[in-house]
Amino acid sequence: MNDVQAYALSGDTTAAESLTFGSATVVIGDTGTVIIVEAGDALDRSSVWNAKEVRLIGPAPTPVKERLAPWMWAADDTKVPLHLMARVPEGLVYLGTGTVAQAQTTVSPGHVERVLTRCTLRLDTPLSESDLDRVRPPLPQPNLPSLEWLRHVNGDRATALEQFITGWYPATSESPEPPSERAHAFGLPNGLRLFYRLAQHRPCSLGVQNRIHPSSKCGTDPNGEMLVFAEENQGGFVWSLPWTLDGPETDPPVWFCEYDEPPIAEQEPLSGFLIQFSLFEAAMGADYMALSALLTAQQVELLTERLHPVPLRPYCPGAPTRFYVAPGLVLHITDEGDDSFSTWAGATHRRALAPLADAAVEWTHFDG
Repeated sequence: MNDVQAYALSGDTTAAESLTFGSATVVIGDTGTVIIVEAGDALDRSSVWNAKEVRLIGPAPTPVKERLAPWMWAADDTKVPLHLMARVPEGLVYLGTGTVAQAQTTVSPGHVERVLTRCTLRLDTPLSESDLDRVRPPLPQPNLPSLEWLRHVNGDRATALEQFITGWYPATSESPEPPSERAHAFGLPNGLRLFYRLAQHRPCSLGVQNRIHPSSKCGTDPNGEMLVFAEENQGGFVWSLPWTLDGPETDPPVWFCEYDEPPIAEQEPLSGFLIQFSLFEAAMGADYMALSALLTAQQVELLTERLHPVPLRPYCPGAPTRFYVAPGLVLHITDEGDDSFSTWAGATHRRALAPLADAAVEWTHFDG
């Protein structure tokens, strides 16, 4: 297919408007919308993301945002086909029709209006493996984070935590807060103080789903008996450490506290909890993911047979979760009860998802 043929899918080409959404071309016509992305694989520009998704990274001009997400702008919600294509050296590859699955906005400078900055398009028919490789050629094999940390889990947990976090997250100059005397004033246990030192140049390790509070925001509960240091993303529960005038123990138990419910102890003390928290958040915040729900115990066994189990007791009493890893990959399995399990995997690179590619699992989302 060439550009003339592609533009014709929008309707009357003499009246169609050709605009850009970041690196993508968007043609808005009276009977259709055509979106063209460049072939390739990148985190920072519009591209074919996986077999089911095309991602647009903007910002988008007003006519584009009104066509793709009219419900956000009180615009005319005219239903016309959305045609998706990828540009390769020999021309355009027609990917099929699709729909807007997700739209993300930010406030413009001066707070004048909201700007459409990202958009996820869901293909009506997933791409075949060969078509996906054509429009999103595989990237070279990277140097994936090693599993050296794993052998320290039940020996030197401080070393395990440090090696995992420094291996998974690139160091940045960004800092969540300057070094705080508050941590020392509270007499926080060494494990939590180490975690804060690591987060100083790797702030994402504080969490993207749930979150460990910066040391300056840790505080005791109303009774002065527990030190609240982490919370669930919607505030549904918190994690606390027992507190005395002398501070917490060297490796204290961690208490899972849902509001209006009696607290429940995590199965691992703080040293193990911090490793589990870090694994969970690494998977949840990864650029590349694989998700599935309602697996059986047999499917879980087959899914994890090529991975290394993390030798810790289940994490999170409200939803017991175990972890399995490979280089650059963290997968967690949550027991949903009644022989039913859900899984979420996160990876530092697409290639790290390779151990899951041939699993007999119906993935609801797979970025490999």
